[in-house]
Amino acid sequence: MIGNDWDSVLKEEFEKEYFIEIKEFVDEEYSSKTIYPPYDEIFNAFKLTPLSNVKAVILGQDPYHEEGQAHGLAFSTPEGHPIPRSLKNIFNEINDEYGYPIPSSGCLESWANEGVFLLNTVLTVEEGNANSHSKCGWQTFTDNVIKILNDQKKPIVFMLWGKQAEKKKELITNPIHLVLITSHPSPFSARRGFFGSNHFKLANEFLNENGLGEINWKLE
Repeated sequence: MIGNDWDSVLKEEFEKEYFIEIKEFVDEEYSSKTIYPPYDEIFNAFKLTPLSNVKAVILGQDPYHEEGQAHGLAFSTPEGHPIPRSLKNIFNEINDEYGYPIPSSGCLESWANEGVFLLNTVLTVEEGNANSHSKCGWQTFTDNVIKILNDQKKPIVFMLWGKQAEKKKELITNPIHLVLITSHPSPFSARRGFFGSNHFKLANEFLNENGLGEINWKLE
């Protein structure tokens, strides 16, 4: 399904009753409504960042629910589309930390290719209806994905922004990992801790200390 090491790791998960029910629900939704992201991009985060490549995890909530914005990567939006406000604040924080210019594109695929696993906790959404698929089972699936990441023997940085992401901290019990927690980068909460959090530098310091190589947060 995915095309890399996630397939073997998630094989049993895909065969569980709850996941079969997710698929049946999602297939029906796509056949009768406008659902985002496009069907073949639901698992983009997994396709672009194999498990063996994961250095950092950035948790989002559910996908953007307006036309053309969602493409299966948390916070990211495809080339040629306006940059959402939360992502603008992410870019502003990186600018403060590193001095990198604010990008003209909101596409984060280069981060994904470098090992940043951009995981939404819910993978699909109905157009114009935020959180509409939040109770169909995706939370169970992504919680189990986080547990798989937690069990890895290689240190990983988990960047949990906002109360919904912070709830996942209890799943990250392996002491080799670094968990960074602050407010969500949305315009409503970015000034409550996200701005000035220094998360991008802290992540790279941790990765360098563990010999894993830092992430290039600079986007063109």
